[in-house]
Amino acid sequence: MANTYTQIYIHYVFAVQNRIGLIQNHWRNELYKYITGAIRNKGHKLLTIGGVSDHIHILVSMSPKQSPSDLMADIKRSSSLWINENRLVMGKFSWQEGFGAFSYGKSQIPDIACYIEKQEEHHKKRTFTEEYIEFLKLFDVEYDERYVLKSVE
Repeated sequence: MANTYTQIYIHYVFAVQNRIGLIQNHWRNELYKYITGAIRNKGHKLLTIGGVSDHIHILVSMSPKQSPSDLMADIKRSSSLWINENRLVMGKFSWQEGFGAFSYGKSQIPDIACYIEKQEEHHKKRTFTEEYIEFLKLFDVEYDERYVLKSVE
């Protein structure tokens, strides 16, 4: 085949280390812009981004040139460096190890995008841990409760 054509939509979920609510409203949009740029620089397209003080959701139309794990490593590394260089938190900022990645078909994109954009509303009713475990169950992802969102010791 002369060319590669793909349609890969991935919903990523990742949390602040120990799920501490460090992402502040007054700089959250700048963080989202930074992450958007990081995604574009790797040849992907950000469809939407949203979150609350302790975690972020992003919906990405993926290029097949990079794996989901490598993209997430790039985003976490560069954004934590940006947060720390700009001294946006006291102490050192870091993301929780690991992430969730869930695939969707084109017809599902409007619904999941709406869900991501309304994170603050959703988290008035349920915690991040409840939300995350619900996604794992919905997608039949096997997990060990001892390691889901494990705190650093």
